Amino acid sequence: MLYWRGWAAGANEAAPSNRRGGARPALAVGGLMKETTTVAAEINIHTLLAGMAKHDASDLHLKVGLSPYYRVAGKLRRIDSVPPFEDTEQIETMLNAIIPEQRRGAYEESGDLDFSHQDETGDRFRVNVFRATGQMHAAFRRVKSQIPSFEELHLPPVYRKLTERAYEGLILIAGVTGSGKSTTLASMIQHINDTRNVHIITIEDPIEYTFKPSKAIISQRELNVDVSDYHEALKFVVRQDPDVIFIGEMRDRFTMLAALQAAETGHLVFGSIHCPDATQAFARILEFFPQDQHEFIRSSLAASMVGIGAQRLLPSIDEKILRVPACEVLLSNATVKDKIRRGEDDDLPEIIATSIEDGMRSFTYSLAELVQGEKVYRDTAMEFAPNRDALAATLRGISTTSSGLVGRR
Repeated sequence: MLYWRGWAAGANEAAPSNRRGGARPALAVGGLMKETTTVAAEINIHTLLAGMAKHDASDLHLKVGLSPYYRVAGKLRRIDSVPPFEDTEQIETMLNAIIPEQRRGAYEESGDLDFSHQDETGDRFRVNVFRATGQMHAAFRRVKSQIPSFEELHLPPVYRKLTERAYEGLILIAGVTGSGKSTTLASMIQHINDTRNVHIITIEDPIEYTFKPSKAIISQRELNVDVSDYHEALKFVVRQDPDVIFIGEMRDRFTMLAALQAAETGHLVFGSIHCPDATQAFARILEFFPQDQHEFIRSSLAASMVGIGAQRLLPSIDEKILRVPACEVLLSNATVKDKIRRGEDDDLPEIIATSIEDGMRSFTYSLAELVQGEKVYRDTAMEFAPNRDALAATLRGISTTSSGLVGRR
């Protein structure tokens, strides 16, 4: 089995504290401590992937010149019993066991390859193989076989309400890389799958969670396997009689425009977008389009947007949970629609902060709630706070008001 150094049977040193989510010990492979050279002969890609489940690691990194690394609770941990990979041939030999034969040419041509892999454990992995300084490197993202519920993800109740009440329009989940966007979206899609007689179509690159039809019927399409690209998939998606469309990532102008058009024609569209918070999602979307189209896109967003959830994962006090989300939620209402249409995005944070009773949440409110609920330490929340003074004031029970919305027309 894999274990933390210092936690092995017979170890004399206590494991260091993780009070602030800091560095943990490096990892070792083997039931007992062994010499590095002995262990290295036993290592293959399946061993490393199986070890991710044992440590609840989210990611695995393979790079020439380094030992393998796991990411656990947001922190990279070196597997120190495996010696560094000396050259690209070692990594190529290891990955040959899982790279789809029909996709090898794509890597040789472009230096990048995305694909999904299901291991013997039943867990799926989103794999990116890439060339760096002429050598093969790889990054694995673990996708658990079971789709977690809202409660298991420690998401606030508004996510369930938003999913249950929306039947058309656009719902986006925002966040940076590794913030749990895909898992949150999978939980929302699974809830619809369990509660509605609808047709769900997903377009993913690659497929991460595998959905099994429950009340809904589901068609999962993977880029470079079922369809060549997002453009091709989205061109015909509304002709396939969907009720719900899940687009893995809003990554360009065409993807965003197709999502808006589908949302405006009576479909419920889910997607992820790479940006740090809900209010910056609009600026990110507008970056896809030339300036002379911004007014049209804002009008479409105002008409179709149902809500935007943004999240950040924080180290938890409870080591069994590892990480919990701080969530910002913007819900569409008449005031929000007007602000989006007018381009007054700077007013949205204050609308969120003053609309808690309506289900909206700011990151400051969410962080304070996590601290008060003893889910994260105060100093951890401060490290992630967009405004430390505002968080400190909220934790002291001081409510702040703003005059930023007065008289703006």
